Amino acid sequence: MEELITILEGVKPGVDFRNNQDLIGSGAIKSLDMLVIIGQLMQEYELDIPTEEILPENFKSAESIYALIERLQKEE
Repeated sequence: MEELITILEGVKPGVDFRNNQDLIGSGAIKSLDMLVIIGQLMQEYELDIPTEEILPENFKSAESIYALIERLQKEE
């Protein structure tokens, strides 16, 4: 989880990724930020993130992003 927080903070400094439970709804991350985050996750975790997984609920919080990463790693 710490590695994920570091990645997220690198993309969008100043956002409280540890406590914000509605990153998209609060405006903390926008669509362009999501694309950058997805690219970073794919590179850092060596994942393929299918288009059907790019849903707001999967990027709502650091916890939901981490759950997505874990699920995709298990599926590989």
